[in-house]
Amino acid sequence: MVSQFRTLFSPILHLGIICLLLASCSRLEQSEKEKIKRRNCKAEWIYRAQNESFYPLVNPLHTPRSSYPWEAQGNLPKITKEFFRCRGNPLNPPLALSDLPEPRLDCEGGSRHGLPIIHGKESVFPILVDLLNYVQKKTGRRVIITCGHRCPVHNVYSDPSKENLVSKHQIGAEVDFYVQGMEDRPHEIIGLLMQYYQEVGTFRNDKEYLEFVRYQQPDARVRTQPWMNKEVYIKLYAENEGRDADNRHPYPYICIQVRYDRIKRERVFYDWAKAHKGYPRA
Repeated sequence: MVSQFRTLFSPILHLGIICLLLASCSRLEQSEKEKIKRRNCKAEWIYRAQNESFYPLVNPLHTPRSSYPWEAQGNLPKITKEFFRCRGNPLNPPLALSDLPEPRLDCEGGSRHGLPIIHGKESVFPILVDLLNYVQKKTGRRVIITCGHRCPVHNVYSDPSKENLVSKHQIGAEVDFYVQGMEDRPHEIIGLLMQYYQEVGTFRNDKEYLEFVRYQQPDARVRTQPWMNKEVYIKLYAENEGRDADNRHPYPYICIQVRYDRIKRERVFYDWAKAHKGYPRA
């Protein structure tokens, strides 16, 4: 019995002895390395003068970044009709409406259809371009157009309300925008829009263009009473007003609608045929 026990545990005993020897060697080797390290370690005293002081720690100051070349005054891009292209995108998620059996899809965007035909050309009403370029020139800040032309499909996708069905965005007679760096000063921008008519010689003696009145009707859907002259109608949307798919930013923004066509000498109204058939498609 003792012989069998020795035969069974002899290999295990030998293995344990080998592991113990290896561990002892490893500790011995590590101990020798530590002795060599301490023996070779050198140190020097640091001497200081009596009146010497430590370098003071100063909180870093915020340094505004320098402007990019296109942000500098005078280098702002001139606003053209291209800034008014429809912002529809087929990648936008489907819009589920309670009164429709199927979700509503967005349009394919300005790459697949053009702008309205205004005065025989694919464009928007020229006064919108002139006013925004004037604001950009006077402020030296970039005008951000959030919504220019909307095709009927994107118009309903952006704002499915009944009031928006007759939006002048669809006929190139309306624009939404704010001014970069002056987001919290929209009244100054509205003052510049009025000043445009004072400075342009075309309107010098015409009170219908020079004088702006406040729109008093309750259908404006904004807290601030809009301003209007013969040619344009100006609305100010506060931070929590007028939010749709194109105006998801948190800033107040300004909306300009064209009321009168100076070239054709006629009032500008929403027209279904112009909205749905008055722009080229790819």
